[in-house]
Amino acid sequence: MRLTAHSDYALRVLMYLALAPGRKATVREIADSFHISQNHLAKVAQRLVRTGMVTSSVGRSGGLQLVAEPHEITLGAIVRAAEDDLAIVECLGHTRYCRLAGVCGARGVFADALDAFMATLDAQTLETALRNRDGVRGALALNALPRDPD
Repeated sequence: MRLTAHSDYALRVLMYLALAPGRKATVREIADSFHISQNHLAKVAQRLVRTGMVTSSVGRSGGLQLVAEPHEITLGAIVRAAEDDLAIVECLGHTRYCRLAGVCGARGVFADALDAFMATLDAQTLETALRNRDGVRGALALNALPRDPD
């Protein structure tokens, strides 16, 4: 199973915002930091706003801001917010069509595997991805951002 770029970019946006709590960041700023497409990142940011993980404001001091603390946001919630379809096989998808439906034993195995995958992600938070905050800051050249009050 491979997640789409939406999950990857959503995690990156949330990590970036978590590095400077209370500070707003623009899509351009985040895209430039990661060297990724601003247009693609804007779509991901819109989805994060719709799901309530971040807020967005316009204007001179506008930007994106994290709504919850990093330890309150599970990696599973991020993936669910970013992905349209987590089906690892067609019979688990939206259409659930398969000529073998009802006679194939693999559907249950794949459903269990997906449940285990999501349970693992639900057991970890955004804070997990930020365990090495100084390393993440350095990799993104963000050492000038205000640090968390620890």
